[in-house]
Amino acid sequence: MSTLLALSLSAALAAAPVLSLDEALESARQQNLDLKIAQERFEQASLATRRAWAGYLPTISVGASITRNNVAAVIPAGPIAPVDIVIQPLIQQGAQAEVRQAIIAPQLWAAIAASYKAVKLAELNTQTARRQVLFGVAQAYYGAAAQQEALRAQERLLELTQAREKDTQARFDAGTVTRVALLRAQLDRSRAEQDLVRAKNALAGLKLALGTLIQKEPDFDLAPPPEPQVPAQASPDDLVNQAIQERSDVQAAEVGLKLTRINKTGVILSYLPTLGVTGAYRIANAAGFTGQNETWAITFGASWTLFDGGLREANLSEASSRVREATVSQQLAQARVKEEVRRSKLDLENALANRSKAEEALGLARESNRLTDVSFQAGVATYLEVADANTSLTNAEVGFVSERLQASLAALRLLNAMGSFESGSVRKDAAALGAQPGVSTQPAQQQPAQQPAPEQQPTPQK
Repeated sequence: MSTLLALSLSAALAAAPVLSLDEALESARQQNLDLKIAQERFEQASLATRRAWAGYLPTISVGASITRNNVAAVIPAGPIAPVDIVIQPLIQQGAQAEVRQAIIAPQLWAAIAASYKAVKLAELNTQTARRQVLFGVAQAYYGAAAQQEALRAQERLLELTQAREKDTQARFDAGTVTRVALLRAQLDRSRAEQDLVRAKNALAGLKLALGTLIQKEPDFDLAPPPEPQVPAQASPDDLVNQAIQERSDVQAAEVGLKLTRINKTGVILSYLPTLGVTGAYRIANAAGFTGQNETWAITFGASWTLFDGGLREANLSEASSRVREATVSQQLAQARVKEEVRRSKLDLENALANRSKAEEALGLARESNRLTDVSFQAGVATYLEVADANTSLTNAEVGFVSERLQASLAALRLLNAMGSFESGSVRKDAAALGAQPGVSTQPAQQQPAQQPAPEQQPTPQK
């Protein structure tokens, strides 16, 4: 009884936590290092507005000094003044306060407007980085989940080959089969063991990559992920238009174009004069010729650069070139989105067709394996036929898992091309793609949350 309890406790302690797709995406949003770097860069870029306004807001400065002179200079009382006038005290003390305010500064107007566009551009770039990171996490999760299913198929094959080896050993001892059949059974078992080791190592590598993205130790199991949903009736043109409206990189190209135009306007405004006002207040222990220790002054100043050696003309030519470059970049961003969406939709259609054929092949392999096993039990089929049927079934199961993974990845690429993964999970993003009904990339017979073992699944009806 104590041994059974100890085994139960060890099994419970060894059970790995199950990680869902939504949990992986949320963990990436909170813990991914690339996203943290992108967020900090956005925080740095958001200070551009404060820096731009700093040139137009008042500047206040104060100062104080104390000086010990070698001699004092005093005009004694007499015809000039009724009292002594201290021109230079031996210990000279003073303080001043100064306020500067720009009144008309055309270049600062453009700089302030450009700062808001720069912050918006940084925000859109951060959204693009978030989308790419979450898309990578989703890809890694689906790949690891598919490898986890392939590992189960390899484990079932190993169990079958071990059972066949045991049965063949008994038949060989009874003299009903040859030693060649026994050697073939042992070879199949050895090959299945090696394939299982490779599958385990592959799964460990995929979990390690996923754990690095979400900053978790790769000691978790993966829940069957939901199949991505894509718009069912939307045409490629509708998908392209939706992607152009929602993709943050396309919006960033548009904002970048507006930013270059504002910068060009700033160069043009540099031809205008500037006007500012300065107020100063000073206090000292030396009254000077005025006889007052306190003085103040208000100064209005204007400056107008008439010629700067052609620098503004060069800046204007450069700004015009940047505007043309940004215009072409915006057109290129839209062209790339069109190509990416249409290519992703074609890849999804091909992947769905391949998965359908793989599902059909899996059903045929299961039926063939069942009939071969019945024939073997009746003494009609040989062990070689049984081994080939088991291998074909495992290959069909792994092939179907692979094709289902490719269909899921193709759907993820289409969702990514349409601007998903910037907020919410795959399921939420799919629901937000539009009011059109969604079509699952998963066949109707398969339900990932409640999927029976392959040897217990019914044969698909075609």
